[in-house]
Amino acid sequence: MVGNKPVHYIGLAVSGEWEPIVHGGVYTKLQGGVQLASRSTALNELEYSELVTRLRAMADEIGAEPEIPDMIEVMAEARNLHRFVAGHDAQLGVNLASNGAPWSISTLLGALEKQGFDLRPDGRYVMPDGEGSHLFTLSTNVTLAEETTARLTLLLDVPCVAPARDGFGAMVACAKSLVGRLDATIVDDYNQPLSDAALAEIAGQVQDFYTEMDDADIPAGSTRALRLFS
Repeated sequence: MVGNKPVHYIGLAVSGEWEPIVHGGVYTKLQGGVQLASRSTALNELEYSELVTRLRAMADEIGAEPEIPDMIEVMAEARNLHRFVAGHDAQLGVNLASNGAPWSISTLLGALEKQGFDLRPDGRYVMPDGEGSHLFTLSTNVTLAEETTARLTLLLDVPCVAPARDGFGAMVACAKSLVGRLDATIVDDYNQPLSDAALAEIAGQVQDFYTEMDDADIPAGSTRALRLFS
């Protein structure tokens, strides 16, 4: 790591293939790479200088000659990438408002488990995707000390879920199922009911978003997207 940016190394094996460095491997060339941007920041000059210092020290140890990219070019690329990440850091939410009295948290827990949610140790409810990750999350909008809530929020981290998984469609289907289970209404952030037409319009915007990410060679849900939107 340099700062909060991960560093990775790959080597050119005798087979002629680039691969992650493994113990006992034999390589004719090495490449070190640092993540240029994340949700919070772009790589800065200090972090880049730290990386270069490490690379030069390692090169000295193994008798190699490092090729270091120009800092100005790297900083420009990092800023451009961070601007893209900041401009596509989309999280979509739909809310469920109780039609009657607030829900008891203990009652909610059973209903949400039946719906398929997992309760994480940090208090988040997540909808598993079947492959070790999740499609979307659910918040009760109250602290763990509260006993009731009148509003739930389902949230999709759009760039982190592949289009093939249809995260938004799955989230809306889940919300509609909970409407019947909990006697609720699907509303926006201003407590106005969300019609099927409005939800369909949002779904179209999500598809446009996926197209933009594909065009930037950072497909939603890909390894690269998951790294950048961390």
